[in-house]
Amino acid sequence: MSECLTLKKSNCKNCYKCIRHCPVKAIRFSGNQAHIIGNECILCGQCFVVCPQDAKQIVDETEKVRVLIQSGAPVYASIAPSFIANYPGVGISAMERALKKLGFAGAEETAIGATIVKTEYEKMLRDGNRDVVISSCCHSVNLLIQKYFPSMLPFLANIMSPMQAHCSVIKQKHPDAKTVFIGPCVSKKDEAEYYGDIVDAVLTFEELTRWLKEAGVELEQDIDDNEKSRARFFPTTGGILKTMALDMPDYTYLAVDGTENCMAALRDLEQGNIHKCFIEMSACVGSCVGGPVMEKYHRSPVADYMSVAKYAGKEDFDIAQPESHALKKNFEPIVLRNGVPSEGEIKDILKKMGKNRPEDELNCGSCGYNTCREKAIAIYHGKAEISMCLPYLKEKAESFSDAIVSNTPNALIVVNEALEVQLVNPSARKILNIRYASDILGDQIVRILDPKPFLKVLETQKSVRNCRTFLAEYNRYVEQTIIYDSTYHMLLCIMRDVTEEENERQKRETQRTQTVETADRVVDKQMRIVQEIASLLGETAAETKIALTKLKESISDE
Repeated sequence: MSECLTLKKSNCKNCYKCIRHCPVKAIRFSGNQAHIIGNECILCGQCFVVCPQDAKQIVDETEKVRVLIQSGAPVYASIAPSFIANYPGVGISAMERALKKLGFAGAEETAIGATIVKTEYEKMLRDGNRDVVISSCCHSVNLLIQKYFPSMLPFLANIMSPMQAHCSVIKQKHPDAKTVFIGPCVSKKDEAEYYGDIVDAVLTFEELTRWLKEAGVELEQDIDDNEKSRARFFPTTGGILKTMALDMPDYTYLAVDGTENCMAALRDLEQGNIHKCFIEMSACVGSCVGGPVMEKYHRSPVADYMSVAKYAGKEDFDIAQPESHALKKNFEPIVLRNGVPSEGEIKDILKKMGKNRPEDELNCGSCGYNTCREKAIAIYHGKAEISMCLPYLKEKAESFSDAIVSNTPNALIVVNEALEVQLVNPSARKILNIRYASDILGDQIVRILDPKPFLKVLETQKSVRNCRTFLAEYNRYVEQTIIYDSTYHMLLCIMRDVTEEENERQKRETQRTQTVETADRVVDKQMRIVQEIASLLGETAAETKIALTKLKESISDE
């Protein structure tokens, strides 16, 4: 399958909206980025429609069409009948004039091919060889059946789509022509590429509008009347049935639109209890006028239907019906690569998601999957990650934060702007002699702490940090920090018990004082001793001097 839808990774914000809206969950998440799984995608375009960041992009074939025109071959446009809703007041003649200015050789309504297809459906029913018949105009429905309901392929009408039938007619009239389909559909790009040389390129209405604007070509307001244009009803829900004779009384005719409804109808058919039924199926709600490009930019279901109904005639186009064999189209089953996990493997994954019991499976859908089991299977297939579970992440974050709050040695107290206690952790209860948290939760902070620092922070909205305070009532010293959170309008008080530090500091201060006093006493004593020694030495020296003097005199007299 061609890659008609691509992802702009820089835009993907990991919101899971695309997976929530993908009817077949054909999106894989890896590295917080969405990846479209081509083998499983049915190209309904819902991911393109709902992406809030425009991360999904439709591959633009404008340059391819320009090259076709420059090649010299005549290029004819087949314009989907929903164009009248996308370009209000612009008829097919005005569209053709504008397209010729871009270099097209001509333009016709795809509704001509729709007339051929509906006639072939009528033949199929009249032959009486088919029990249940499902229309094959919508390529997304065809892919849905080929990939997810292959047992229903015998019911799928093996007939070309209106796009293919019309482009085949154009190429029969102009053997050297190239054909370009223009419409509101993503899947037609894949259909054109997959089924060979019938359609050479596909443009969306968005691509055409952009091209017209770049070329400076304006669409004229010009509605042409044509009573033989009943097939213009095709792009509306029940539009195929409106164009058919419905003359087989044994058959029930009904229209089903929206991929989810189509899947439900196919499940009904799988039961084998439905017979003699013609089902018109469209993947888009409202059929083609609700196509992804139209829905993305101006979804107006009532106005769009009224535009189509007013433009459609009451009779069929004048067109020669080709031979039935020329309109045949074979559908083969497309085998998906996914295996089926065992019940044990699913349970193991559920446990990793924190789903240990059936009641843990909330099936909230926040991950994009309808049930936790679907999510587990997606994880098994490598399409999803455990971290995509919002309740799991919430519980994990809460558990982690609770562990921090409960086990930190610091006291934590949270109060609101009314100074009512909202949270008190075990360390705070220990410091403040609170037996149970419920004893204080909801009460004023004044019951346990001086409210003045809280009032000051609330008034100034400036935090107070590491303020050492003595809690006389509790005979404790704490370093108190009070922070104001302007986002949640809360005050967080963090207290570190520094009683032991303070006691140790005071002990060291006392010891220091005592040491200084002892040192002073020792110094004083030493000074007294020195003075006493000095006095004794002075007396001894004087006596010695006297004695020596007398001795000297005695010797001199002799």
